[in-house]
Amino acid sequence: MDQLLVLRDAAIAMALGGVIGFERELKNRPAGFRTHMLVAGAAALLIGVGQLVVDDPRLHGSGGNRLTIDPLRLVEAVVAGVAFIGAGTIFGRRGSEVVVGITTAAAILMVAVIGVMVGFRYHLLAGASTALTLVVLTVIAWAEKRMSLNQGK
Repeated sequence: MDQLLVLRDAAIAMALGGVIGFERELKNRPAGFRTHMLVAGAAALLIGVGQLVVDDPRLHGSGGNRLTIDPLRLVEAVVAGVAFIGAGTIFGRRGSEVVVGITTAAAILMVAVIGVMVGFRYHLLAGASTALTLVVLTVIAWAEKRMSLNQGK
C-alpha cells in the first residue's frame, strides 16, 4: 500500500512538472515536456523510496535499532542530480555575451523542488508553486517583453 502512495505521488509530481514543461515546450526551449515530467517524478520517487526504506523492517538492526535518515540528504541528492541537467541546458556563444537556457535550467530546478514537495506529501504547496512558476514563465515574461517593445518606440 505504501508503494502505491509513492507511485501516486510520482504521478502527481510528473503531472505538475509536465504543466511547466509544456510551457517550455511551447516556447521551443532546450528542455521541455518530457524532461520536466521526468525530473519532477524522479525527485518524488527519490523522496518516497527514502521514506519506504526508513520504514522497512528488513533493514532494521538485530537489536531492534531503527534505521534513520536525514531528509535533507535526500533533497541534496535531488539538487545535485538536477545541477547536471540544468548545466546541460545552459549554452553560451563564444565571442558573445548572450547566455541561453538559464530560465529553463531554473524551471528544471523548480520542478525538482516541486517533486520533492510532492514526495513529502505537501501537495497543496506543490500545486501553488506550480501556479507561481507558470506566472513567472508566462505573465511576467509577457510583461517584460511588452515593456521592452514600448521602450524601443
